Amino acid sequence: MSDTSDSRQHPHPQEHSVTTTGRLYGIGLGPGDPELITLKAHRLITSADVVAYPVKKGARGVAITIAEPYLTETQLRLPLEYPVTTESTDHPGGYDGALADYYDATAAEIAAHLDAGRDVAVLCEGDPFFYGSYMYWHERLADRYRVEVVPGVTSVSGAAAVLGRPLVQHDEVLTILPGTLPPDVLAARLRTADSAAVIKLGKRHFPAVRGAFEQAGLADRTWYVERATTERQQVRPLAEVDPAEVPYFSLVITPSTAPGGEFATNRTPRAPEPDYAIPEPTGELGSIDVVGLGPAGPEWLTPDAHAALAAADHVVGYGPYVDRVQPRPGQKRHRTDNRVEAERARHAIALAEAGGRVAVVSSGDAGVFAMASAVLEAAHETATEVPVRVVAGLSAMQAVAARAGAPLGHDFCVISLSAILKPWDVIERRLTAAAEADLAVAIYNPASKTRRTRVAEARDLFLKHRSPDTPVVVGRDVGGATESVRVVRLADLDPDVVDMRTLLIIGSSQTRAYPRPDGGTGVYTPRRYPA
Repeated sequence: MSDTSDSRQHPHPQEHSVTTTGRLYGIGLGPGDPELITLKAHRLITSADVVAYPVKKGARGVAITIAEPYLTETQLRLPLEYPVTTESTDHPGGYDGALADYYDATAAEIAAHLDAGRDVAVLCEGDPFFYGSYMYWHERLADRYRVEVVPGVTSVSGAAAVLGRPLVQHDEVLTILPGTLPPDVLAARLRTADSAAVIKLGKRHFPAVRGAFEQAGLADRTWYVERATTERQQVRPLAEVDPAEVPYFSLVITPSTAPGGEFATNRTPRAPEPDYAIPEPTGELGSIDVVGLGPAGPEWLTPDAHAALAAADHVVGYGPYVDRVQPRPGQKRHRTDNRVEAERARHAIALAEAGGRVAVVSSGDAGVFAMASAVLEAAHETATEVPVRVVAGLSAMQAVAARAGAPLGHDFCVISLSAILKPWDVIERRLTAAAEADLAVAIYNPASKTRRTRVAEARDLFLKHRSPDTPVVVGRDVGGATESVRVVRLADLDPDVVDMRTLLIIGSSQTRAYPRPDGGTGVYTPRRYPA
């Protein structure tokens, strides 16, 4: 049945007694492949009395083309023809005014069928509430009729599947942006993205979008996907796209850079650089910045650290920390395992001696249980002439303390419970000394998958010198997606809730817990100590 069989030619598709209004369905069709329509969407499309769909003037319509294999001859088709697309309009309200009138008028057409007792399925490419046109009919009709929205596979998910690379992994954050944003705004958003997708392209917007990715330093790892999951799909590196050939149904994706993110595509990815590769010497001496990244995402990065990372030719560090650094064109990234600090430091020195500007990255502050001491020790032992600068970062203990209030407001000390680089009896003596001295204590590395008893031992040791009611701050993944900060009594500290992503702050005898207006518990240590 052709698209011209609309409601104006067949005003009464089904003659039956009407006792109730019809039901409105917002149907997500997925990105283009008819086989990606969900079972529920298929059932509702095939059973609806009326199938409505947006369509550009003079075109067949993408939505109806996707659903075509499942429609029947007895169903009424209601094309909802856009009055304008990208061309100019003489409407007194401009483009926005013309579209508002369009949605008002077409919502009235849909309502007429609903009032007549007919179920109406409004088709929408992708997902109805993901930049979908359906949402504008929904806001005009949902308060008057029974409505059900059926989600669909988004264009971003479809494009990632075609590309063959994960969008996000672990604690990464996916940023989705419309290509209609001003280029400078788009570039600013992209600079802080772990991975990103920009939709709504087309010939008009693509050059500015590509420029924003170049400005943000992401263009060399970004892909263009056109008409994903259809027979006409195209996948190309961003740099190889002709702007004159970009349709509206296209997007660009900067996929995950986490380990394992280099999956096969229709274009063979570059082979990863060996971890300890050294380039040809330039004849000049480079430099090393040991950079603290802060406890989590880019919002915790200091301007000094940001500048050091932007200037670096090489970024060296533990893999997950390197992955937190925004990639830049021409910059080499050297990921290593977590327990090779000395090798990593010597590698950084070798890169700098070959003339490179090197950034060695650590989570939190580089000088607190991190890479600053390892690099300085290696520089001292090798007597290198490479200048080493330590760039301060916000430490995990500062982040956790700030979330809780001010538990480190008076004298405190910092102790790691990891016995990899020092024996446990040394740790016990230091814990005892801190407890006897009545210091608040920030405890790093309290537990791991195999080291589960040390938290209980430390708790019991402190209970010999502190009240059972002493406040303890349990901070986990502060700044991350799974952040939690709780305040418990020392006697109630449960080792089972503590892992390597947790930092503990045990208060002194003067540390106080108090109820916050939001219902939580705050902690502070007074600056005055009783005489």
